[in-house]
Amino acid sequence: MMRRILILTHTGRTDALLAAVETCAKLRAAGLIPVMRRLEMQAVRNIPEGENLQVEILDEDVALESIELGMVLGGDGSVLRAAELVRGAGVPLLGVNLGHVGFLAESERTALEETVQCICDRLFTVEERMTIDVQVWLDNRRIAHTWALNEAAIEKANRERMIEVVMEVDGRPLSTFGCDGVVMATPTGSTAYAFSAGGPVVWPEVEALVMVPISAHALFAKPLVVAPTSLLAIEILTRTDAAAVLWCDGRRTIELPPGARIEVTRSATPVRLARVNQTPFSERLVNKFELPIQGWRGPVEPRERETATTALPVITPSMQIVEPRHHDPKAEPDSLAHKDHRRQL
Repeated sequence: MMRRILILTHTGRTDALLAAVETCAKLRAAGLIPVMRRLEMQAVRNIPEGENLQVEILDEDVALESIELGMVLGGDGSVLRAAELVRGAGVPLLGVNLGHVGFLAESERTALEETVQCICDRLFTVEERMTIDVQVWLDNRRIAHTWALNEAAIEKANRERMIEVVMEVDGRPLSTFGCDGVVMATPTGSTAYAFSAGGPVVWPEVEALVMVPISAHALFAKPLVVAPTSLLAIEILTRTDAAAVLWCDGRRTIELPPGARIEVTRSATPVRLARVNQTPFSERLVNKFELPIQGWRGPVEPRERETATTALPVITPSMQIVEPRHHDPKAEPDSLAHKDHRRQL
């Protein structure tokens, strides 16, 4: 059976189009069939290097269900667009970063040749990333239903006016405040919008949902990390006529009038991401954000944890028990010391 690899590229960047030409050539040389969408294929053929591009066309020559892997050439935005295309079919995505931070991408442009070789040799693993299900209600009627890989972000529609919201978890209200918005994110999205709003970095292996208020005018408006089975909800209050807008992954949007209710739960359909590097997430954080790690010595090796001297018992200070502070008892009055105590009762 012929192996087909879907190439998804940023059509507005010349470097992405050139990377697509190189990728298709290497896949064909290895006996694999590159597949592209027609619009992207035409964009590649518009540059001199891609005039003789030979690919199959998705949904014309081949169906999405016949694709083994999707290779995304671009930044995180390109990966999010690709996820929207392949999520329903369960096709794994492997991103090659041509953008800036690129947390969703697996490799960099400089490692394109090695990445293609790993695909040809099937030297990749696939992990599932949690997505969220997003519903919008108004007057007990659902007016929108969508999903997100990174986050569902509620933002004020007008720059000069805050929105007033009620934050809710599992059917119980937590706090009411005015703010610029609220981000409800997955662990994958914790390093995106939620991170910029001051939320926590959540490792991808952690199953949780994150809620982060944006510029809240309140004492208790802290980022929350809740169970993946929880129901997160935000209600837009009607005390003012300030409107809001909902953005999901920066891709899908709907206006939110006062009185709207937004509910977020874990979705049953994940996004599958392919990996060719088993780099720990902590190392990826350091590399992406260029974090300073000077002075790090690392853990003690097991062979170095034994005492380097004789087998004499190690003498340690005796354990001390610290009692809570208390007041000394008051002394008895002198008058009681010289009288019959029974006569004083």
